[in-house]
Order: sequence, then structure tokens, then C-alpha cells
Amino acid sequence: MLSPEALDTIFRTARTYNKFQARPVSDQTLRDLFDLLKMGPTSANSSPARFVFVQSPDAKARLKPALSAGNMEKTMRAPITAIVGYDTAFYDHLPRLFPHADARSWFAGNEKLAEATAFRNGTLQGAYLIIAARAVGLDCGPMSGFNNALVDEAFFAGTGTKSNFLVNLGYGDPEGLFPRNPRFAFDEACRIV
Repeated sequence: MLSPEALDTIFRTARTYNKFQARPVSDQTLRDLFDLLKMGPTSANSSPARFVFVQSPDAKARLKPALSAGNMEKTMRAPITAIVGYDTAFYDHLPRLFPHADARSWFAGNEKLAEATAFRNGTLQGAYLIIAARAVGLDCGPMSGFNNALVDEAFFAGTGTKSNFLVNLGYGDPEGLFPRNPRFAFDEACRIV
């Protein structure tokens, strides 16, 4: 089992940050983050998530019109905003990623199954991004509250990739934290059968 300190870092004392220090995140830190998250399991090793790390003023300006009013200021001030997307044609990579079976044939021509699989597994990979970010020392502010069509047009035009959610990344400023909200007890959310 991981140490109590590691569990605190990843889950127990980790928080959703709305404010970040004016401290840059290195490209190497983003590479380290990806090298961790890519190891999380996906069905048939499908790995449909696609990530855009929005950092430059130009890229932030392209993202801004898609943001809801409540997410605009914190996103514009965050050092990085990760767009978590999913590739609806992920199955074209299965001959390389899952070579021991003809997994491509399971999805090619079945748009409904491919979309559901891409969304589900891309969402899993977005959660792995949050865990990996915390593991490499970053704080996170995941959110919806944006116009997917505008994000897709600005960052995924001409591809089969669609946006799912956003995650602000950086070194959190505790001044922007809200009190922790309650969580369910085991018996409220779980059954052992």
C-alpha cells in the first residue's frame, strides 16, 4: 500500500483549486504527467484520450470564448488548462495498441459502440490525468462549464476528437480554496453482494 502521505497527496488532502500561483509548469512536468497517466487501464488498451495543454496567450485567447462566466477568470489565470478529449476513431490505432486480436473490427462501422467506448475510456484517462498531476506535484481544478462545440472547433477541427472536460493545472494557491464539501459514507454509496 502507498504511504499515508502519498494517499493524502493523491486523494485525502488534495483539493480542487480555483486559484494558482504565478509559477510556470514545465514541459517536462507535463511529459512526466502523461507518462504516468498513459499506464492506467482502458478497455482493449484503447487509449482514446487526447490532451491539449493550453498554455500560450494565443491558445488561452482561443479557449476564452468557450468558457462559462464562472470559469473564465480562474482558467485565464491558471498556468495550464488541459483539454481532455477523446478520439472517436481510436480503433484505427488498435492494431498497434492491442495487436493480439483484431480489435479494430469490433468498433469500425459501429459508430454508437465506438463513441461510447471512446467517451468512457477517455473519461477514465482524464481521471488518471488528475491522479498523475497530483503525483508529480501539481494541483488541479477539473471542470465542465464550457461550450464543447467551440472548444472542438478551436482545438480539434478536422479530427475525430471531441472535448470532454477541462482541468486547470498548476501550483495551487490555498487562498482560493472553499471549505471541503461532504462525501458519502460507504453504506450510502456502496453495497457488497
